[in-house]
Amino acid sequence: MNRFHLLGASLVPLLGASRTLSEGATIGVCAVLMGGLHQLMLTPLRHRLASWAFTLASLLLLAALASCLQLALRAWWLPMALALGHYPALLCLQCLATDHMLPNHGRWRLLARYLAAVLGACLLLGAGRQWLGEVAGLHLASLAPGALILLGLLLALYNRLCTGPAHPRRQGTP
Repeated sequence: MNRFHLLGASLVPLLGASRTLSEGATIGVCAVLMGGLHQLMLTPLRHRLASWAFTLASLLLLAALASCLQLALRAWWLPMALALGHYPALLCLQCLATDHMLPNHGRWRLLARYLAAVLGACLLLGAGRQWLGEVAGLHLASLAPGALILLGLLLALYNRLCTGPAHPRRQGTP
């Protein structure tokens, strides 16, 4: 299994916890907080620990951050914590995938762009699923398969708007 499989696993909280705009915004802010704090706290340890010790420290830090996040949600916003369920704990997968995918050079700039994209995707999915479920009357949009369909439509729209020359390996033969 290569490291790109981690990106597929990191979509679980994004798709499952964005039924409405408020849930999408909450899970997006939680993802930004966890991802940013995880990278910030791991920065002093990155060059001082061996690879196995660094991975263990990363997992322990993620467990602590996820626990604190869920406790804070339960203490200050119980209805949203109950609506999100265990999805904030699954943000640990997203943080692990981010840590393994980011290069050493230009790490913070790419992290900021990635976290902004995650927050934007959460907001778009939440708003789109809420509108489709409540205004358009499509009950499928409030379920997980509807989230996958809507994510596919948003990616297709993004690919259509951001046209550019295709890589030679990806061009089809006539």
